[in-house]
Amino acid sequence: MPGVYQVYPKRKKNIFKGLSVTTQLIILNVLFWFIGALIIGLYGKEYIALIPDNIVHGKYLWTFLTSMFMHGGLFHLFVNMLSLFFVGSLIEKILGKKRYIWFYLISGLFAGLLYVVLSYLFKDFTWGVSIFGSVIGPAVGASGALFGVIGLLMILTPNLPVYLMFIPIPIKMKYAAPGMLIVLWLISVAGNVGIGNSAHLGGLVIGLIYGVYLRKRYKKKTNYISKHFS
Repeated sequence: MPGVYQVYPKRKKNIFKGLSVTTQLIILNVLFWFIGALIIGLYGKEYIALIPDNIVHGKYLWTFLTSMFMHGGLFHLFVNMLSLFFVGSLIEKILGKKRYIWFYLISGLFAGLLYVVLSYLFKDFTWGVSIFGSVIGPAVGASGALFGVIGLLMILTPNLPVYLMFIPIPIKMKYAAPGMLIVLWLISVAGNVGIGNSAHLGGLVIGLIYGVYLRKRYKKKTNYISKHFS
């Protein structure tokens, strides 16, 4: 018996469907590390890395974004992605996917902006360059956005016990967050290691500001979250 049937177009498969935002960010960072390395090899690091002198002169402005997904080596990539997997997954559950991705991107962009501003403000001082970085120093990595997530956790879950790399005892988030920032700053100054400390600070500041806003706006919910993860 003949019938009438509705023919539906085939839907394109989305490989990212069902994945958390944190997982997608990790995949993008890994993929871009390979793509970015190829671009740097062909055209140079200024097309990918955030270089303050270029930004001030209106060049390569897109590096505010591309630098967030590029890393200075496999170890740098591994450490950041491992950290993002743990702290990002928690914040994603607290904020929801949309708020989380916007917060992550804004944290990373502000981190890059502060890196550019501080490196230029103190470029004429030797101590300023060692602390805030050189105006010609390339900055890459998800650390700025990652410190935004860490700063937010510092406000929302201050007593959350976390483990830092190479430290086998749990430390409360309210101590671990500033502790990481200080240790990295000391390492970069004492060892003359190129670490984007001002970018880390920028991300942390955004995280703290957003955390304070959420605590005031959603007092009951944030108090519950704080108690639940303590």
